[in-house]
Amino acid sequence: MDRIIKGIGGFYYVRTAAGIVECKARGHFRNKKMKPFVGDFVRIGIHENAENTIDEILPRKNELIRPPVSNIDNLIIVAGMVTPAPNTFVIDKLCAVCELKGIEPMILFNKTDLEDGEALAAVYRNAGFTSFAVSAKTGAGVEQIKPLLAGKTSVFTGNSGAGKSSLLNKLDASLSLQTGEVSEKLGRGRHTTRQCEIFSLCGGEVVDTPGFSSLEIEKLQTVLKEDLQFCFREFEPFLNECRFTGCAHMKEKGCAVKKALEEGKIEPSRYESYRMLYEQVKHIKEWELK
Repeated sequence: MDRIIKGIGGFYYVRTAAGIVECKARGHFRNKKMKPFVGDFVRIGIHENAENTIDEILPRKNELIRPPVSNIDNLIIVAGMVTPAPNTFVIDKLCAVCELKGIEPMILFNKTDLEDGEALAAVYRNAGFTSFAVSAKTGAGVEQIKPLLAGKTSVFTGNSGAGKSSLLNKLDASLSLQTGEVSEKLGRGRHTTRQCEIFSLCGGEVVDTPGFSSLEIEKLQTVLKEDLQFCFREFEPFLNECRFTGCAHMKEKGCAVKKALEEGKIEPSRYESYRMLYEQVKHIKEWELK
C-alpha cells in the first residue's frame, strides 16, 4: 500500500511498489481543511506531463498534530537525563494524548552515561509503561529497544537535544542521521531533524521527528477533564471505588485514587501531572475546541 514517508515544502514523497514518487496534494484537500501527514496511506495519480498528485488519503486509525504523523502504533518518548533535563509533566502530557488516541507510549531516558536514569524509568514501569534507561553514546540498554519496533510504526519524539537521532543511529549506523550539540547556556538542543521521515528499521517502520520546544507542548491536543482520568492507566483499578460518582480525584472525600496515592500505589509525580492537567482544562467545554 502506498504510504507517505516524507514531506518537504509542499512536496510529499510516497513509497510505492515501484519506488519513491514525488507528489503534490490536490487542491480539494485544502477545501476540506485536511493536510497529508507522514504515515498516511494514499492513492496517487502519475502524470506524464504534470506533477504527480496525491488524490486520496485513506482513513487514518489515529493521528497526532505535533508531530504531524498518522497511523501510529508506538510513540517512543526520548528524554535526556541532562541538558536538557527530563520534564515529567511534558512526558505525562504526551502519554495522556497517546492514551486518548490509542497509541502505546514508551519512555526512554537517554544519556545515562552522564546521569543514572533508572529511578525515573522505574516510575513509568510502575505506572504500566515500557520504560528503559539507555545511552546512545555507549549503547547501554539500546538492544532492549529493537524488539519493540518489529512489525510496528513507531514515532521517536522528544525535546530538542534529547538524543532521538543519536539513538536511531545507534540502532542502525547506516541511517547516518544528523545530530546536534546542546547549548550549555540555553539548556536545549538545536533542531537537527527538520521534518518527519519514515525509515525501515529493526523489522518495523520508524519515524524520526523534529525536536519540540516548550511552546509546541502547549499546542498539543487538549484532553478534556471528562477523559483525563482514563488517560492515566494506573488510576483504572481505583476509578469505580470512589465514594461519589463523577469524582475529579482532586479534593473530594472518599476518593479511591487519592487513597491509592497516599498508600504508594500511584507515583506522586504522575498524580501531580494529572492535577496540573486537570487545572488547565477544568473550564474547557468540548464545543470550544471545534
